[in-house]
Amino acid sequence: MDKKIALVTCYFQPNYGSQLQAYATQMMFDKLGVENETIRIDGLKGEINKAKYRYFLSWIWDINTVKDKFATVKKVCALKTKGGAYREGMAARRKMFDEFSHGRFHLSRRFGSKAELAEAAREYAAFVVGSDQLWLPSNIEADYYTLNFVPEDVPKIALSTSFGISRLPNRQALKAARFLKRLDFCSVRERSGQAIVKELTGRDVPVVCDPTLLFTAEEWAEALPRKRFREERYMFCYFLGNNPGQRELVRRFREKTGLKVVQLQHCDEYIGSDEGFPDYAPYDVGPVEFVRLIRDAEYVFTDSFHATVFSLLHGKNFFTFRRYSNDSIVSTNGRLYSLLASVGLEERLLKGSEEVEACQTMKIDYKAVYAKLAELRSFTKQYLAEALRKSGIGV
Repeated sequence: MDKKIALVTCYFQPNYGSQLQAYATQMMFDKLGVENETIRIDGLKGEINKAKYRYFLSWIWDINTVKDKFATVKKVCALKTKGGAYREGMAARRKMFDEFSHGRFHLSRRFGSKAELAEAAREYAAFVVGSDQLWLPSNIEADYYTLNFVPEDVPKIALSTSFGISRLPNRQALKAARFLKRLDFCSVRERSGQAIVKELTGRDVPVVCDPTLLFTAEEWAEALPRKRFREERYMFCYFLGNNPGQRELVRRFREKTGLKVVQLQHCDEYIGSDEGFPDYAPYDVGPVEFVRLIRDAEYVFTDSFHATVFSLLHGKNFFTFRRYSNDSIVSTNGRLYSLLASVGLEERLLKGSEEVEACQTMKIDYKAVYAKLAELRSFTKQYLAEALRKSGIGV
């Protein structure tokens, strides 16, 4: 194959899950021996963000959307008001993300606009979009992860792509119905996404696993230093939402076990009440260090999909929590339900009011979990191999 495939991913976002799933997508094609490059976002960002801003303005009267976006505003304001130590910490974290995104990915040349990228699209053997929440309503409006810019005669593959929510607003549903029909091959990450595609297009599409799950802990170890990030035993806490009851359960675990708490703070928003909560709050943590912190922890507490993924892969004693109320329009709880159901661990989704002793008696049969993950991997790889073969790409 002379042409490379183009990967349309969220590799640039300063978010652990976003960068790790994008990296896993690249790892997968590298291991298959399929030449690939990730489309650089630099020149496209302004165009994409303008469309997203218009979308959020259209929802300005929705209280859930306002709350969600207010979190971002709080984070920006905190950089100006919370002092030099906080700014230095956030700058150190951003540097780790930047080093990962610029050092780990095979990036394409710079494209100045979607129109310019569309003109160059036939230079690629196919375009692959995924995974993560790339079909959220705001991203549908931004019209990048839809692959609408890709000509009809260039194969378009959606790999484990997620809508993030269980139901699209009417305007975005109409747009989704159009772009979904243009995809030559479509797979989704959640059952809720499968239902959306069926409802909008009549198309039956498979649910496949997130790219991060395609590799075992041993395979991920090839990209990680063996040395522990912290030498002492600890519990790892990674909460993106502001739900005090969940922190309270961690406090009770600390009292019961005597273990120190390591927490990554202020990742999605500035949460003032988290100050003083953990024993350690490191900022020099990029995607690699994030996985190491999970790998070496005694317990993991999180409301994050990808922290749950890496806890599963590393055989951790983990507890996952809902970040949103289920009736919120911005709720992304569905992906947690789908992930835990796929490995038979729905009981690991907690409220925060549970007793420590009851939690400690909850056991995980990781032999059964890994058997289910092996089936998911096999099914996902078969889907991808078939999509590539039918697109004229040998593997």
